[in-house]
This record gives sequence, C-alpha cells and structure tokens, in this order.
Amino acid sequence: MSSRLQALWTPRSLSVVVPLFDEEGNAEPLVRGIVAAVRPLHLPFEVIVVDDGSSDATLEVLRELLVEVPELVVIALRRNFGQTLALQAGLDRARGDALVTMDGDLQNDPSDIPHLVQALCQGADVVSGWRKDRQDTLFLRKIPSWVANRLIRFVTRINIHDQGCSLKAYRREVVKGLDLYADMHRFIAILTMPLGATIAEVEVQHHARISGSSKYGLSRIFKVMADLFTIQMLTWFRERPMRWFTLLGMPFLVASLVATFLALTTGASSVVLSALVLITSTTFLSCLLLGLVAEFVLATMGSNPAPVARELGDRS
Repeated sequence: MSSRLQALWTPRSLSVVVPLFDEEGNAEPLVRGIVAAVRPLHLPFEVIVVDDGSSDATLEVLRELLVEVPELVVIALRRNFGQTLALQAGLDRARGDALVTMDGDLQNDPSDIPHLVQALCQGADVVSGWRKDRQDTLFLRKIPSWVANRLIRFVTRINIHDQGCSLKAYRREVVKGLDLYADMHRFIAILTMPLGATIAEVEVQHHARISGSSKYGLSRIFKVMADLFTIQMLTWFRERPMRWFTLLGMPFLVASLVATFLALTTGASSVVLSALVLITSTTFLSCLLLGLVAEFVLATMGSNPAPVARELGDRS
C-alpha cells in the first residue's frame, strides 16, 4: 500500500461498486479505468459491477471482461430495479473495508478514487465527491441539481455541495446496515448521520457523457423532494416517533378541548363548534395512530426482499 495513504486509518481491502444500465459503450473503459486507478494503491481490491437488467450488450461486454480482469465481480439483476437497489445489491456483496461507489457512464473519473480513499484514511467515515466544474446541460441537469442541492442543505442542515454525485467513499461499518430503497442512493451520507459519521467532501473531476444517454430528467426534482421528506422522517423521527407525532397532534388536542369547553359553557348546540370538536379530535387521534404505525415500521425495517440476482464468475 502506498505510504501516502498511511494516516489515522488504513483499510485492508477496497471494493468499488458500480451500477450499470444500458452502458455497453462505457462498460469496458470504465472497468479498465478503475483497475488502473486502484492497482497503484497496493490494496487487495474488487470491482463489483451490477448490471441493472440492461437491454443492450452491457452484460455480454462484462462477461468477456471477467476472463481478463481477475478483480472483476459481475452481478446481473434479472430485471431493471433502478439505481438504488442495484447499488444495494453491490454493497451487500462488497467485502472491502473501504467502499467506493460511482456512476457507470464515465462522467465520474476513476482517477479520483485514490483521493477519496485518502480522505477516509485521514479520519472521515464518508467522503462525498463534489463536481464543482460539472460538464452537463444547463437547464436539464445543472439548474435542477442546483435547486435540489440547496433544498437538501436547507432542510437537513448538512453542508454537502453535491448530494447527487455518485462518486463517494465509505468505511464499511457505516453503510453495512443500511437498507436502501426508492431513490435513496443519493442520501446515503445523510443516512449515516444518526451513526455519528464524519463526512468530508473532495472536489472531483466531471466529464461530458460520450456514450449512451442519461437516465434522468426534470422529473428527478419531484423524486428528490419526496425522498427528502422521507429522509427527514428517518432522521428526525427515527428515535421515538410516537413522541414527535404526539407533539404534532397537540395543537389539535388543545383546539378540541377549547371547542368542547365553549360548547359546554355557552349551552348552545353550535354546528360549527361540534364540527370543530370532531375534526380536531379526529386529527389528534390520527397523529397518535401515525405514531404507532411509525413505531411498527421502524421495528420491522430491514425486512424488504432483495432484488433477485445472480453473480457471474464467482471465484470464491
């Protein structure tokens, strides 16, 4: 292992996890680029490529590479599950002490991997790439990303410039228990915060796409907003959700009691007061029930079935 990586922590092995979907033109240069970037670190490593049910020749290209690249592990999902579940499948298979994730479209540069690993060695638990000079279209990619990142920073109070950058590095222990779903892959750094994870940010290169087509559009903004709400539920309400939902329902309980008091003291059978009592008391009870449901969901998290997959060329 290179001496420049000797610091507060030294990984014994490295796993690079890459989800791919219809990237036949990028698969080979991506794998070879990762191997060329990681091999000088003198760490035992594996390159885990998850084919997310590609409809082109991506899987065939990966099969051929298995013969030439001994560090390559290919996981083939039987249908398209989406980037998050494909990434989860790769993380579940990963054996390294340090884990690096990245996109498979060659817009992330494999040569940045050593910089992220170095930041881990210097004490960070999570290292997030920052595409400061992003090579994407202005209206379809840059502006939506700008809006989404500022919204995420405002809501979560976590000062990461580029949550959407897939090029990230993690210590194994901070991600091994995560159960990702929906589009949660972009929020992994936030999900590690309840564990007390230390997050660092490293500027990384970003290249224009030269092969294939982007899988994202403007609709991603709405997905980010929905997932952001879910993230807040998982972080703010994760501990004692019943308490939070009870606090949320307290104003309705107070309003119900006030309306009941007015109805009893005035002696009038007001339809408005009766309706107000019914609505506010029902809302308060709904909050209590939501709290109970949240407690139940948290108690059963981790029971989601994993995507059906098969590993090609298993050398274990």
